Amino acid sequence: MKTAIYYLLLFTLMLTSCTPAQTPVPAPAKAQTITILTHDSFAIGKDVITAFETANNAKVDFIKSGDAGAMLNQAILTKDAPLADMIFGVDNTLLSRALDADIYEPYASPVLSDISDEFKLDSSNRALPLDYGDVCINYDKNYFAEKKLAVPQTFEELAKPAYKNLLVVENPAISSPGLAFLLATHAHFGDGYLDYWKSLKANGVVVVDGWETAYYTNFSASSGRGPQPMVLSYASSPAAEEGRTASIVATDMCFRQVEFVGILKNGQNKLLAQKFVDFMLSQSFQEDMPLNMYVYPTNKNAKLPDVFVKYAQIAENPAVLSYAEIAKNRDTWIEAWTAAMK
Repeated sequence: MKTAIYYLLLFTLMLTSCTPAQTPVPAPAKAQTITILTHDSFAIGKDVITAFETANNAKVDFIKSGDAGAMLNQAILTKDAPLADMIFGVDNTLLSRALDADIYEPYASPVLSDISDEFKLDSSNRALPLDYGDVCINYDKNYFAEKKLAVPQTFEELAKPAYKNLLVVENPAISSPGLAFLLATHAHFGDGYLDYWKSLKANGVVVVDGWETAYYTNFSASSGRGPQPMVLSYASSPAAEEGRTASIVATDMCFRQVEFVGILKNGQNKLLAQKFVDFMLSQSFQEDMPLNMYVYPTNKNAKLPDVFVKYAQIAENPAVLSYAEIAKNRDTWIEAWTAAMK
């Protein structure tokens, strides 16, 4: 009996020693972080970002870097060791500068098939079109009604004494809306654009650095305290004010702006950046943009909110300058404007 028990215990010990140890449960993978360089006006719903983070076990960080011109300068200066994985907010007025500086990594997103062809300005897919809008002058409807003042419908009318000190615009040297307006005046006046700007200067036009300051500090309809009842903004901005403002969308008075997103060369997380580009171009992200950034989506399938449809405007005959002409002359025109407005 003792011998049988001995062999039974020995067999059990041998069996236990041959059984593999239980495989430990792996710890959850650490969330990856993706960083996007943007201008100060970037905004999107928190729930939209959370959806991407949850689906991809990721964390999304944004670096806001002033207006689009300042943001692009920063991206160019740090392109060998970029501060971010992606950049959003370079527009068609600045695109050639970004492409010449070689800051982008090409990426042909599969979602590009849903993006309207008219917005695709880079055939190499370095900069992918995310949104568009018409840069126009917005006006405070109550001010003009109370003063019984007609709203100007042309550049020429805008420079008349009746509108002295009533307009605030952004500096085209650092602001993309400011540059868009400068291009609109050049499209309308040709080489006489500087004479026109001198007439605006004589009429008290106020020039500030960026859109945020112009709209939220100077514009009377937004802050309720600003001294200017006209501001250079977007034809879609009235949707934010629900009828208190409107845009001047007469012929040549607007310039169509297209904003792009792209992956930065030498970024740290290229695969996740590609996923986020796809996400930004997708219908869910695009449908969230109108009431956050007051721009139009480039995705053909995206639906617009009712309030946006009701109050946002679109210019039927915006000023037109070819991409090639902008690329060739932009810096010269800005330098000449800066000298004339000193």
